[in-house]
Amino acid sequence: RRAGERSDRRPSRPTPDMKFLLDFFPILLFFIAYQVWDIYAATAVAVAAAGLQVGWQRLRHGRVEKMQAVTLGLLVVFGGLTLLLRDPVFIKWKPTVVNWLFAIAFLVTAYVGERSLLQRMMGHAVSLPEAVWRRLNWAWIGFFVAMGALNLIVAYQFAEDVWVNFKLFGLMGLTLLFVLAQAPYLAKHMEPDAAAKEET
Repeated sequence: RRAGERSDRRPSRPTPDMKFLLDFFPILLFFIAYQVWDIYAATAVAVAAAGLQVGWQRLRHGRVEKMQAVTLGLLVVFGGLTLLLRDPVFIKWKPTVVNWLFAIAFLVTAYVGERSLLQRMMGHAVSLPEAVWRRLNWAWIGFFVAMGALNLIVAYQFAEDVWVNFKLFGLMGLTLLFVLAQAPYLAKHMEPDAAAKEET
């Protein structure tokens, strides 16, 4: 590039597949570390992995998503309390707090601003009528509330190893099923211009 020439290149964003793998990374390492050591070592590994994940995102793509930064902050706080006080109840509460904060964020943006948080996240890829966006937004609010409550039920009513398995397989599995269940609904209500883009 010539001297003084301005670059119009913007920081790249991770692809959906790569983003899923990155989000999965700390949870998987938490599970593996728990199988090898205990919940305290697993917590330390998860905090370190999440920190590396966010750092890599910042270096590689020049930006960090707000939700990812918030999740890291909560993990540091609840994980730090678990390690400092030697009490696993704090790390067990972390998925619930994250889910309920997402529910609050989706609820607030349903009434504040021109678009809901869900529409801001998915609007670039899917075109839907406003009424459908509202219903989907409320569905996600209900899902986040339910997942937060379910996490507490498993954490307090079952053994620690059951909760660890639920954190990996239960929460992620239910999230995947919830997303897949929306596919027919999205296809049914997708506006013609978006459907044409999907076919090309």
